[in-house]
Amino acid sequence: MSDFKAFLAEQLRDPEFRREYDALEPEFALVQVLIDARKNAGLTQKELSERTGIAQSDISRYENGDGNPSVRTLQRLAAGMGMRVNIEFRPIA
Repeated sequence: MSDFKAFLAEQLRDPEFRREYDALEPEFALVQVLIDARKNAGLTQKELSERTGIAQSDISRYENGDGNPSVRTLQRLAAGMGMRVNIEFRPIA
């Protein structure tokens, strides 16, 4: 187990930390979906930037979790990868 994973596992034992971490899950998921979609499309950030007109630095920020792309931006990114965005609401289990 990596040092980070061990550290995270320890921190997640704290209920307050766990609540805050869980609250960020949708953002973590969006970042991972964006990265996976771009890689599956066989594109670099630069290539996606050229296709969409979105600055490579902005794409990098989104993929690092430092940005908050609008739905319109997500649609532009998806179109640049030959995809479309699908947002859904699901019941809490």
